[in-house]
Amino acid sequence: MTELWLVRHGQTDWNLTGKWQGQASDAPGLNDTGHAQVLTICEQLKGIKFSVIYSSDLLRARQTAEMIGESLGLPVTLELRLREINLGEWEGMPSEEIEAKYQKELAARARNSFYERAPNGESPYEVADRVLMSINEIVNKHPGESVLIVAHGISLAVIICHSEGFPMEDVYQHIPDNAHPYHVQWTH
Repeated sequence: MTELWLVRHGQTDWNLTGKWQGQASDAPGLNDTGHAQVLTICEQLKGIKFSVIYSSDLLRARQTAEMIGESLGLPVTLELRLREINLGEWEGMPSEEIEAKYQKELAARARNSFYERAPNGESPYEVADRVLMSINEIVNKHPGESVLIVAHGISLAVIICHSEGFPMEDVYQHIPDNAHPYHVQWTH
């Protein structure tokens, strides 16, 4: 059994303003609060002997992972499949604008949240496919070890649902808070 420690990236300005980040290339990195959150989590994780740190390559996760890695003396391995859900046309838009312009799409998403996607984006089902493939490969490389995974709300919620036996359809209900460790045990 492999121990997975899941950490969602620290806060960004888009988290504060309600902009949907997804995989947007112009999404900001950590803000001052985000940096402070990561310093706190570095202290919380110091007593754990991690074998490795894997992180999404998106800036906010990468910054979080690199700060933790520096604190723990571990390098960070970037893993693209740990990226946040691709929100397509909604990326960078505030919630109010999405609600005004995409009522039909949001209604479909509310009815079938696991399989519906933003226009030109991906569904949580597609995220689960790539994230679970990645996690299984990571666990196979590090059996019985403690592994730190730094990623995003939906990608981490998929891992939580799978490991805790929650229905994947409830993925949006299991998004972890920014910069708070979540521990799971992973078995195939």
